[in-house]
Amino acid sequence: MEKHRLEKLGAIVGGPKSRYVTLSVWLAFVVILAILFPQINSVENYAGEDIPEEMMSRQVAEIVAEQFPTDSGIPLLMVWFNEQGLSNEDITNIQALYAGLAENPTEGQLELPPFHQLPPQALAASISENGKSLVTPVFFDKGVNTETLKENLAKITKTSEGIFGGDPFTEAMDADNLLARYSGPVAISVDATDLFKSADFKLMVATVILILVLLLVIYRSPILAIIPIIVVSIAFLVVSPILGAFAEQGWINKDAQAVAIMIVLLFGAGTDYCLFLITRYRDILLEEENKFLALAKAFKESAGAIAMSGLTVVIGLAALGLADYGAFQRFAVPFSVGVLLTGIAVLTLLPAVLAILGRVAFWPVIPRTEDMDKEYATKKNKPLKVRKENHRYMRKVGEFATKNSWLVIIISGAILIGLAITSTQVKYNYDLLSSFPEDMSSREGFTLIEENFTPGELAPVHVLVDTDGQDLNITEQLKALPYVSLVKDVRTGGTNSNIQLYEVDLNKNPYSNEAMEDVDRLKVELPQILKSVGLQNAKERYFIGGETSAQIDTRDVQERDENVIQPVIIVITFIVLLVYLRAIITSIQLMLTVLVSFFAALGAGWLIIHYGLGHESIASSIPLYSFVFIIALGNDYNIFMISDIWKNRHRDKAHKQSISGGVASTGAVITSAGLILAGTFGVLASLPIQLLVQFGIVTAVGILIDTFIVRPLLVPALLTVFGKWSYWPGKLWKKPIE
Repeated sequence: MEKHRLEKLGAIVGGPKSRYVTLSVWLAFVVILAILFPQINSVENYAGEDIPEEMMSRQVAEIVAEQFPTDSGIPLLMVWFNEQGLSNEDITNIQALYAGLAENPTEGQLELPPFHQLPPQALAASISENGKSLVTPVFFDKGVNTETLKENLAKITKTSEGIFGGDPFTEAMDADNLLARYSGPVAISVDATDLFKSADFKLMVATVILILVLLLVIYRSPILAIIPIIVVSIAFLVVSPILGAFAEQGWINKDAQAVAIMIVLLFGAGTDYCLFLITRYRDILLEEENKFLALAKAFKESAGAIAMSGLTVVIGLAALGLADYGAFQRFAVPFSVGVLLTGIAVLTLLPAVLAILGRVAFWPVIPRTEDMDKEYATKKNKPLKVRKENHRYMRKVGEFATKNSWLVIIISGAILIGLAITSTQVKYNYDLLSSFPEDMSSREGFTLIEENFTPGELAPVHVLVDTDGQDLNITEQLKALPYVSLVKDVRTGGTNSNIQLYEVDLNKNPYSNEAMEDVDRLKVELPQILKSVGLQNAKERYFIGGETSAQIDTRDVQERDENVIQPVIIVITFIVLLVYLRAIITSIQLMLTVLVSFFAALGAGWLIIHYGLGHESIASSIPLYSFVFIIALGNDYNIFMISDIWKNRHRDKAHKQSISGGVASTGAVITSAGLILAGTFGVLASLPIQLLVQFGIVTAVGILIDTFIVRPLLVPALLTVFGKWSYWPGKLWKKPIE
């Protein structure tokens, strides 16, 4: 009988001689790529724009850059504070700092506000009403990357030390003398990059340790615990320089946030794929003495499911490339390439490693055939151990689900739907600053502004008006709006005198949802104001920009992306399931169950995040990120289980027996894989970044819901209820179910 093509492939990559060749090829790739290309983490971080250029906030930014060049850069806000009140000496020293920056500008620094040329009394006029705080800006070119901006802040700090006789930027917030903090878009960008950069190493270490501990506890084998780490690490050492080369050539923009999450994904999902092959290998070693034949058979029975599962994840992640929002887009290539290469490593490198180690990989619980057990017992002069039934616990779970299918459907359905309904109560935010730890410079700086000034000063709203040659001024009308605290003097464009710029400070946090509502109101009220002063075609004569407007555009773009990407992922995943299973009803069932899992995870995650951690809202990007991972990874587990059920039916086992057998044979490994994957995403919750904490919680909860409710209980129960129609219209549909 001719061997199956997958069995032949398994024998090729993990054969007696070829195993060393396979290992050597991968190690050669690691060395060559490390020599030729930079690691992705070493590439300078410039993520690019998140908002498409046709959005209003981007258009305003371009007009401001052209017509008001002194304001065309990215602002750094230096927030000065003295609990005792800012003294004349403090003011003089601040002026000296600006004189130094004017004489020796930092890289990418644009024209400075001439504070050093003003009389001290003039600068003192800008001090807060309580006399304790002052905010002074420095503008930088938009093309300057975050690494350079960070170096610039270090230079400003060093200059300050010489002027102030110490470092005011490191003084404690409760200090009695002068202290300072960096804030505004520049500081936020630098802090964000530092947070994610420091997260990379922490995440990798924490993830590896967690996986090792869980594998040791579950499988009780130190060698087995190390194998997936080695395989995924080698895969990562190949992925990293490839992505580094892509970034260096400008084919992708390196995103520190994407790299941080990619590390978690690769180690979590890669370990899962390793376990599916390793577990099947161990089971077959109990029946087959020859380790190479056992490996080839294990490869045959698991490689197809691993490949289809990996393909589902790759396609789901690649779909992020359809996004208009830059941060979503930047996830697509690193994630899909990373998972693709990790999947290839699992299907090639892992068999080679297992072929080299053989049964030793499972020490001290070495799997042997019955004859080998007898021989071992005789050799060691020990009694022969009675074999326990394999997968007995999960078999009971499968039998329970098939015997009590309607009860399982009702109870699990009620839990999932109840949590899904809770997801409708989730509140979202578009405020990057709120993700930062409270002791970070940019957030402390904002706190000082909020406490001593109008908080809107941190990020004023830019109102641009095209006067069409008319003489008009709407300063007073803007001041009269209830959500406006300050309107600076109107300015006229440098090359186009028809363009007016009104800088409007809101009376609340410009990064808050409430501020976004105010700007939405402004968009409605502004045409009426312009019409009242005689401007024709008022709706076409204004633009609103600034940070708050950018957040509104972010919201709109993200909603568009969700409406496009989520259906695409659903359709593509459904097609993959349909092609693999050739069963329409079951494919629909699987898609519906993972969709319910997603909404249930969002609801459960909200309960934890809002009521457990006290967060008022979650980051707006969480739903799409979590959707992609939960849908893709959830279907992974379903594919593994369903593939075994289908194999049982092809072996002419009864319908219910096939289902319970599939749950039994895959239950333990899927459960352990789910715990590991949930644990790796849960590691994100240990970081001081709310965005990653929230993403980690929602995704981990979704994986746990799928691992313990959907896959072992709900799906088997649904398959039982639908009977032979679960296989329609495939060949198995024609078989009697009993």
